[in-house]
Amino acid sequence: MSSLHKSRIADFQDVLKEPSIALEKLRELSFSGGSPELCPSPSVQILLNYLPLERASWTSILAKQRELYAQFLREMIIQPGIAKANMGVSREDVTFEDHPLNPNPDSRWNTYFKDNEVLLQIDKDVRKEMWRCCGPVRLGSLAACWTRRLCPDISFFQRATEYPCLLILDPQNEFETLRKRVEQTTLKSQTVARNRSGVTNMSSPQKNSVPSSLNEYEVLPNGCEAHWEVVERILFIYAKLNPGIAYVQGMNEIVGPLYYTFATDPNSEWKEHAEADTFFCFTNLMAEIRDNFIKSLDDSQCGITYKMEKVYSTLKDKDVELYLKLQEQNIKPQFFAFRWLTLLLSQEFLLPDVIRIWDSLFADDNRFDFLLLVCCAMLMLIREQLLEGDFTVNMRLLQDYPITDVCQILQKAKELQDSK
Repeated sequence: MSSLHKSRIADFQDVLKEPSIALEKLRELSFSGGSPELCPSPSVQILLNYLPLERASWTSILAKQRELYAQFLREMIIQPGIAKANMGVSREDVTFEDHPLNPNPDSRWNTYFKDNEVLLQIDKDVRKEMWRCCGPVRLGSLAACWTRRLCPDISFFQRATEYPCLLILDPQNEFETLRKRVEQTTLKSQTVARNRSGVTNMSSPQKNSVPSSLNEYEVLPNGCEAHWEVVERILFIYAKLNPGIAYVQGMNEIVGPLYYTFATDPNSEWKEHAEADTFFCFTNLMAEIRDNFIKSLDDSQCGITYKMEKVYSTLKDKDVELYLKLQEQNIKPQFFAFRWLTLLLSQEFLLPDVIRIWDSLFADDNRFDFLLLVCCAMLMLIREQLLEGDFTVNMRLLQDYPITDVCQILQKAKELQDSK
């Protein structure tokens, strides 16, 4: 370990052990990037307004929030399982309110079915994301890239967590885990079909069909759960508590790096409560960026269209030649900047690099104004290729960004920031 790195660790520890955290100093250190030795969990939690600056209140606040999350689990996952259990009671005991065909939109069964629709979408996206991020054998060249760069364990999300949710796994609670709900719902949709006469037939999946997502992961023993299942549960609880936005595709890309940061913390105290802490940090982060996910706000001043145009207007100020080239080729920011901005670049880089970028994004006191500069810097760093390329070549460059050195990108963005 270099003397400079040791010095940075000492600086971080000095800031975090103070009775009152010096926010500006913490931002300055975080802007330059953290590391596992730097206790990332409390740093990120302060920057995302989950932990206050006064250390004395951390214990009580964390206990209160973690208990609140446990209450969410009891009310939104465990207790709804009781409605499902009604399928086992005798026909004489079933009331109209208990019946699955009850048309009342407020009935427990109607809520259960609507929840399943959301859950299936979450499950599809989470499994697809973890497949993309983690599978060392399945990912081929990407996996080789991760291995060459000494990335942290690329099978992380597939592995069992050291701290499964005991509340969920308690056999005394009569409920279905989210995984079981998905399996049962998917099984029914795959095996039950109606022919043209309206007769219901049972069918088995074709032997040569593409394997369903249910088969992508090894089934863990009873009493265990994988990290991806925790991520799925966080997103499901968020969707239940925020019906106005519920779940939108891409949120899985936002919650993953947060959970990874907390669940790999070297301090077991933070690691043990990674699920609850991730939920509240994700909720706070979404409060800042949720307008990006609301289609009706796309064209408003707080919407994603305005932000994409802001990337181009910034580029026009900094590099008018490159701006005019993109305009000439009719390369609109929607073609690439929509994903960059909405997902905070989480699909453009490998997970450790995404976390490095987020260190700077969260530390910036103007918040996501710096993200616009990062996007502009990404364009300017490949300006020669863009100026020489045609539409097809340039679209490929922008949708599969070639530079992997995120420190170079952040340095360029900082130069743009300082040159204002």
